[in-house]
Amino acid sequence: MGVTERNTQKNNKIKGQYRSAIKLTKIALSKGEIDKAQEYLKKSIKALDKASQKNVLTKNGVARMKSRLNKEVKTAALAKK
Repeated sequence: MGVTERNTQKNNKIKGQYRSAIKLTKIALSKGEIDKAQEYLKKSIKALDKASQKNVLTKNGVARMKSRLNKEVKTAALAKK
C-alpha cells in the first residue's frame, strides 16, 4: 500500500466520523429532540476538532461548521421553550 492510499484511508475515516456526528445532530433537530441534539453537538465538535488537528479540515472551516451547527441547535432550543 502506498503512502497516498494510506493517507486517503485515514482521511476518509476521520471524515466519516465528523460527517456522521453532524448528521445525527441534524436528524435529532429535525425530530425536535433538543436534548439529543445538544449531546450530539458535543460529539460533532469533538470530531471536527480532531479533523482539524489531523489536518483533514482547515481551522477556519472547522470554526465555521461548529458555529453554524451551534447556531442551529441554539435557535431550536430557544424556539422550543
